[in-house]
Amino acid sequence: MRVACIVVHAAARTGIAIFLPIFFIASARRWGMRAAMAIAPILSWEGLGLIQGASNQAGGWLFQDINLAVGPRDRLALIGRNGAGKSTLMRLIGGSLEADRGKRSVQPGTRIVTLEQDPFFTGHATLMDFARHGPDAPARHDVEAIADQLGIDLSRAADSASGGERRRAALSRALASEPDLLLLDEPTNHLDLAAIEWLEAWLQRYSGAFVAISHDRTFLERLTRATLWLDRGALRRKDIGFGGYEAWMETVYAEEVRAAEKLDAKLKLELHWLERGVTARRKRNQGRLAKLGEMRAQRAAMIGPQGAAKLALATDDAKSKAVIVADRVTKNFGDRAIIRDFSLRITRGDRIGVVGSNGAGKTTLLRLLTGELAPDTGTITLAKTLEGVMIDQQRSLMSPEKRIRDVLAEGGDWIDVRGVRKHIQGYLKDFLFDPGLVEARVGTLSGGERSRLLLAREFARRSNLLVLDEPTNDLDLETLDLLQDVIGDYDGTVLIVSHDRDFLDRTVTITLGLDGSGRVDVVAGGYADWDRLRRERAASRTVGKSAPAAAAPAAPPPPQPVRKAKLSYKDQRDYDLLPARIEEFDRKIAQGEAALADPALYARDPDGFAQITKTLDGLRADKDAAEMRWLELAELVEE
Repeated sequence: MRVACIVVHAAARTGIAIFLPIFFIASARRWGMRAAMAIAPILSWEGLGLIQGASNQAGGWLFQDINLAVGPRDRLALIGRNGAGKSTLMRLIGGSLEADRGKRSVQPGTRIVTLEQDPFFTGHATLMDFARHGPDAPARHDVEAIADQLGIDLSRAADSASGGERRRAALSRALASEPDLLLLDEPTNHLDLAAIEWLEAWLQRYSGAFVAISHDRTFLERLTRATLWLDRGALRRKDIGFGGYEAWMETVYAEEVRAAEKLDAKLKLELHWLERGVTARRKRNQGRLAKLGEMRAQRAAMIGPQGAAKLALATDDAKSKAVIVADRVTKNFGDRAIIRDFSLRITRGDRIGVVGSNGAGKTTLLRLLTGELAPDTGTITLAKTLEGVMIDQQRSLMSPEKRIRDVLAEGGDWIDVRGVRKHIQGYLKDFLFDPGLVEARVGTLSGGERSRLLLAREFARRSNLLVLDEPTNDLDLETLDLLQDVIGDYDGTVLIVSHDRDFLDRTVTITLGLDGSGRVDVVAGGYADWDRLRRERAASRTVGKSAPAAAAPAAPPPPQPVRKAKLSYKDQRDYDLLPARIEEFDRKIAQGEAALADPALYARDPDGFAQITKTLDGLRADKDAAEMRWLELAELVEE
């Protein structure tokens, strides 16, 4: 690390010169990032390297010469394909794994807490025992405060707790620890929508730094401000949130393809295939989204008012395509109505998403629609030709000692993919596997790769009904794109239970939303369409409660300007002007981030880099304050 020692601050009144040594990173490239920041990082790795497995041979490195730094307010998305080493890198950052090479530096007093993807509960009698084990365990009242907000009873026995309960217990421990750096490995796995939204709100208020691995695009887009991309053993950083990741990835691949033209033909072909695959997939996705919009519009015409299904369809052709018909179905457990007066005609080619909080009745509805469970009243009629395949969230159908060849082709070289004969190596490539892995054991694959292998096996089976229960757990973003492609090309009907909002918005034609009261909203569209219906319904209830009761016939509601007139002149002015001011903050922040995107800026103009960084911090703080002020005024307007 180079040292510049001489910054002189002359005190004009005393004439005394004070010499302050200033240490800085001379080359942003050396750190693999431009964050040779004015604010010192709370954690850094320099020259990080890790050998994969027990191999000491050249080429046995999982990654080499990785440099990274985490600032005190960083919100980082860690992105990479399954098997790239994301969770391993997270453990190296957290200090639970020792590297084979490199230097790790942590600011004294920094508290680092990791939320693992699969926490170890063995040996703990209750969830509270797990949440408070270890020398650095948080205080009991702090754990209970988080647990109450997450709706989890920590006195429950750990060995009988569900995946969602264990995830909430792990969150209670991690968040109650008041970390300076929070490492989140798939934090939304096993959480329902309400818990995910709560976690997002908590992280938005959180004053420390976090690094998140997640397949949940919506979660990452809402929370992250910079992206770490782990790709083929190298780590890249760009100070853009996850929303800009895909465009950045395409740019990087395109530059590599141009550079590869000067290299040997094999490398050039490999990179061309990679770049062409990425670009082609994005174009296909755009085409599929347009087609999905058309399908949703057609289904909207077949459904009555939002939230209520209309059983009769417009044409005989649509009736002839019906595969599942639910007519006034009710299902009770004890005194509680899980499903009440539900009707829907599901036709061939429909993609049905089922959403709702844990315990709202999603699994019950799925079992009713597939004929596994009989309704208390009403009828469920299934087409006689219906032949279904169910892919559950347990991922427990494959033995670790089996080879990939055994799982897909029963030890052979060919596999029947819904009636079409394919060579196993070509089929592996379709599912983003290296064809050379055909002899690899299932036990050597990562959790996400096992999930992808299960999808490859199940999608090969001949069927006309596909049932997916939490299919996105443990999948990387590229595999999610692949899954969307496969579902888009599937000829049959698809039923999907998922908490992944972006996945549902990109995939389903109808959303069945459950709120736990027994009502099932039937909405033509994805999660965002159902969420809009929920919010409109909540707003109408709020307006209804605020209306005064009167014996005489109710007068027409006052117009909107009358409600705004309750504000003072200053409040009204702020309410009207703040949205434009917030947009101006966004514009200036974008300009600052674009200026910092120059990797040579620090070396060329360190003072300018520091000034832009300081200005951006101020702009973000001003924007946060403006948004908070506008929200407070909006609440007054609603009241």
